[in-house]
Amino acid sequence: MRFLGLPLARYIDINDSGNVLHAIQMTEDDVPVDMVLYTPGGLVLAALHIAKAIRDHKSRVTVFVPQYAMSGGTLIALAADEIVMCQHSVIDPIDPQLGDSPAASLLKVVEQKPVGDIDDQTLIRADIGRKAIAQVKQRQHLGLRVRTDMPNEVLELMSLYPQPVRTQSGGGVEYLPLPRQKEA
Repeated sequence: MRFLGLPLARYIDINDSGNVLHAIQMTEDDVPVDMVLYTPGGLVLAALHIAKAIRDHKSRVTVFVPQYAMSGGTLIALAADEIVMCQHSVIDPIDPQLGDSPAASLLKVVEQKPVGDIDDQTLIRADIGRKAIAQVKQRQHLGLRVRTDMPNEVLELMSLYPQPVRTQSGGGVEYLPLPRQKEA
């Protein structure tokens, strides 16, 4: 098994999307891409960029989810041609978050309370939440192609990437900085 080397093992940020796009662009069109996802999600825009790059890659893209791919991770997984999970791996609904608040919950506040009783910051966050939900709905192409025969190599790889305790800095994407070519 040959991996593109993209274990996303933390919150997905804009740097991750740049790194993944670069790695996919360096991969020849006829070379399959294998990606390991182990993430609680992250920025909607970053996840959408990665999902679009995966969807647009001309060769087969397989996403391996050894433990979980939540929210933005689910969006990325759904863009692949195939998802490989362990028997107890988890993906979940695509639920945009704004800080520590689900976008849908912010919209619920605005729907249930009189506008005069809601502080400006909540109104602004609800507006951003409405836009994030619309963005995800507009770009989402669902199709779930899942199998559960997770290769041992993926599980061994995951032992090298423990899930960090909520950190926003540092790199969670690794790739070989050489163009990928079809094996002879």
